[in-house]
Amino acid sequence: MIRYLKTFIAAARLGSFSTAGARLGLTQSAVSMQIRRLEDELNCELFTRVGKTVAVSEHGKQLFVTAEEIVRLFESMKGQTDVAATRGKIDIGAISTVQLGLLPAVLADFCKELPLVEVNVVPGTSVQLMSQIDSNDLSLAVMIRPNLKMTKGLKWTTMLRETYVVIAPTSARETSIKSLLESHPFLRYSRRSYGGQLVDRYLKRTRLQVNDTMELDEPMVIIEMVRKGLGVAIIPYDLAAGASIRKVRVLPLEGGGFFREIGVLQRVTPTSSVVVSTLMECIARAAQAKEESSMQTLKADFEKGAR
Repeated sequence: MIRYLKTFIAAARLGSFSTAGARLGLTQSAVSMQIRRLEDELNCELFTRVGKTVAVSEHGKQLFVTAEEIVRLFESMKGQTDVAATRGKIDIGAISTVQLGLLPAVLADFCKELPLVEVNVVPGTSVQLMSQIDSNDLSLAVMIRPNLKMTKGLKWTTMLRETYVVIAPTSARETSIKSLLESHPFLRYSRRSYGGQLVDRYLKRTRLQVNDTMELDEPMVIIEMVRKGLGVAIIPYDLAAGASIRKVRVLPLEGGGFFREIGVLQRVTPTSSVVVSTLMECIARAAQAKEESSMQTLKADFEKGAR
């Protein structure tokens, strides 16, 4: 009925069914049909018809102002619904490296888009976050792609790929990965995490021998340990980008290397909310910018690490 009222208003203002149809994207016959149905519903004649010309009837003139008010109120209700859809709270899970490297840019962008939405960031490992998504405790989680079969109803979206590298103290002079790992203590990325499991599989695949000394689950702590000369490690490059600032050497892995996928895990829902859709767009933009930045610095850091 609102659609018919809008057609009536347009036809009354323009004084022509054909002109109103062109304005609304309707044929003249469609306009005529809608006006007839509205007249039947209101049980009155809205237009007087003489040949091919029409004019607003006395009843039409009386109802015109009311029709405008009804349409205005309806549009205002739609506006209230749109505002409600962009308010509220969202719970986001994120692994520690995402909180440090990706999330600040994501949330800066998101808060500009939807300033009335409260964001709650829940920390955890990828395993923990996957469990919370499965139990519907989180709207989504930004994490490492799990090496497990996902349960029905979960959706994975890859946002970026992070290449793994070897990092060593600046005092270490070995140039090959094999000699570095054999000559220095190995600071292992915890095998309890997905990221650490990737490192473990790479070492087994390449049959590289390491001298395990410590096992740590925070890559940023590993970088600091390496900087202090306590050993060498294999971590995602994005955490060690800008080797001169970190004061460590960065070297490429042998045997093809490997990477980890960072992305979003969420439940499949019949409809996507404005808040979740906006957040996904912000994550995608930040991930693309981060990947482009890493590509620019990777070669330079490898060249410095080889010296």
